[in-house]
Amino acid sequence: MSSRTDPKVAVILGGLSAEREVSLSTGRGCAAALVEAGCDVVEVDAGRDLPRVLAEISPDVVFNALHGRWGEDGCVQGLLEWMGLPYTHSGVLASALALDKQKTKDVYRAARLPVVESVLVPKAEAAGRHVLEPPYVIKPNNEGSSVGVYIVPEGANRPPELSAEMPETVMVEAFAPGRELTTTVLGDRSLTVTDILTDGWYDYDAKYVEGGSRHVVPAEVPAEIFDACMDYALRAHEALGCRGISRTDFRWDEARSLDGLVLLETNTQPGMTPTSLTPEQAEACGISFPELCKWLVEDASCGR
Repeated sequence: MSSRTDPKVAVILGGLSAEREVSLSTGRGCAAALVEAGCDVVEVDAGRDLPRVLAEISPDVVFNALHGRWGEDGCVQGLLEWMGLPYTHSGVLASALALDKQKTKDVYRAARLPVVESVLVPKAEAAGRHVLEPPYVIKPNNEGSSVGVYIVPEGANRPPELSAEMPETVMVEAFAPGRELTTTVLGDRSLTVTDILTDGWYDYDAKYVEGGSRHVVPAEVPAEIFDACMDYALRAHEALGCRGISRTDFRWDEARSLDGLVLLETNTQPGMTPTSLTPEQAEACGISFPELCKWLVEDASCGR
C-alpha cells in the first residue's frame, strides 16, 4: 500500500455470473463502509475490460466483492496476481477449490471433517433417474447463493425437470436434514455460530430478501455443537488454504447429536448485503461493518 493516509481501494462488483445482483448489493455496501472508514473508494463493475480499467485507476488494493464464477473461482484472483495488485479474500487455489463443491468435499474428507454422500453426473442422467435414493438434492457444482437447487423429497416417483440454465454436469447430494448453522472465520479465529431459521429451504430469497429468514446469534445449541462448528470452520478454512475471511455452512440433525453435524460448503466470498450472515456475526463480536471492511483491506495489504 502507498504512503497516502487514505488508501485508494477499487471495489470490484457485479460481474458476469448468475450472482451478479448479490454482488452489486455486496459491493455497494462495502464501498460505503470503506468510505466511512476513511478509504478513497472507486466502484468498478467487473466487465471484460476489467484489466484496462484497473490499470487506469492504479489502486493500492482491490476489494473483491464478486460472487460466483469468474469472481469467486480463482479467475479474477489470477488476473489480479498477474497485475501485481493486492486483493482481499482468498487466493487462486483456495477460491477455485471452495467454489467446486465436490473438490471441497475431497478436502474436507482429507481433513477428517464430516460430509454427506455426493456424486457428479451428467444433467441428463440426473433428470432421467434417481441417482441416489430420495431424499436428495440436485445443484450446480460451482455456484453459490442456492442458485439452481432442486430438492427431491422422500417418495418422489421421478427426478424433477431441470432448467436449461443448469450446467451439463451437476452434483447429486444426499439430503442432510436438520438445522442450518453457519460460522465465519476472520483471519485465524472463528467468530461465532448462527442458527438460520426459515419456513422452508434456505433458498435465494431466504438469503437475500428482507424477512426471508431469522438469524439467532449466537446460536442456541448445545456447547458440544457450538464448539464443533467453531472448530470445523477454522479447520475447513485452513485445509482449503483460505485467507482473510470465509464462512462455512453446516446442517445439524438434533436427533443424532454430534454425529448429525455435517459440513455443506465453505464460502470464500461471504455476502456483505444488509441481510448477510458474516457482517451480523462480526457485529455480535464487537466488529462494526466499516471496521470489518477496513480489516480486509489491511489484511490484503499486509498479507501479499
